[in-house]
Amino acid sequence: MAEPFTEKVIEILKKIPEGKVISYGAVAVCAGSPRSARQVVRILHSSSEKYNLPWHRVINSRGYIAIKDHEGFAEQKALLEMEGVFPDASGQIPEKDRWIP
Repeated sequence: MAEPFTEKVIEILKKIPEGKVISYGAVAVCAGSPRSARQVVRILHSSSEKYNLPWHRVINSRGYIAIKDHEGFAEQKALLEMEGVFPDASGQIPEKDRWIP
């Protein structure tokens, strides 16, 4: 059984609407632990496949795709574009595509 914070994070992540993004920090705030953005990253990394989480809809607090390696960046950008979210060349997501639960 997952920890309560982990369960809350997974529940929030599953609710992110198609075509919207949210920051790691905003997920942490919604889950009740505002200083736990890095824990959200770890949960996504370890549980995305197991729980079929929309990892590609989570960005950094500045509004950018956080993945640094070229392949991962390109994959996240492509998945977002398929949902109608069009990051610029640097990976910044338009404000209109941000989700506030």
